[in-house]
Amino acid sequence: MTGTLLGVWAHPDDEAYLSAGLMAEARRRGDRVVVMTATAGEHGTGDPDRWPPDRLGRLRRQELRTSLAVLEVHEYQVLGLPDGGCLDHDACATIAGLIEDVQPDTIVTFGPEGMTGHPDHRAVSAWTTTAWHGSGRRARLWYATLTPSFHAAWGALNDRIGLWADVERPPCIEERDLARSVHLDGALLDQKVDALRAHASQTTPLLDLVGAGTYRVWWRTESFVDAMTHHRLTEHDLIGARQ
Repeated sequence: MTGTLLGVWAHPDDEAYLSAGLMAEARRRGDRVVVMTATAGEHGTGDPDRWPPDRLGRLRRQELRTSLAVLEVHEYQVLGLPDGGCLDHDACATIAGLIEDVQPDTIVTFGPEGMTGHPDHRAVSAWTTTAWHGSGRRARLWYATLTPSFHAAWGALNDRIGLWADVERPPCIEERDLARSVHLDGALLDQKVDALRAHASQTTPLLDLVGAGTYRVWWRTESFVDAMTHHRLTEHDLIGARQ
């Protein structure tokens, strides 16, 4: 159980890919869910002439609102930091204030590697972790992660679309070390897919590329590792590499 859940992400659609099922489960239990998104994702296009930043930013804010409504999540905010420029900013105090206001039982965000290595993802992870430490670590902090079974099933597809182009090593945590794994099917999977489809400016090209059937099951499992466990495992890896 997550209790009151706070998600801190970089761009509209991050929250849907990595935690839509977790949020939907929480709302079905009647738990409070709050989402903070650092940017409006205004540069997330390959056609900037058709979609200049102001226009795309407005669209993506609307897509975020629609997507979260699918999950019955109505508390959210977009900080409006520059898409692609989060490393040049510091939102630790803002996130700390939100933690103090919401009093979450569980916080979810990216791991230090930023999942795909995106600089904005890494910045958000660092801000959230710093704010969590400053809050006295009263809440659980979970990092979204992946497992060996995910990489085995989807490695070829992920390589084909260049998912890991910006990260030296994508996250991979053994199932036994996870804090939580959410495997979606039925109505919960329908909700997640609908939430992702609401981010049409970003997800429609991928749907067209991989096909609706593959897209439906690609991200059906959501995995989370406790921040302290992640730190222990990372330290173990570093020590092993030095020996």
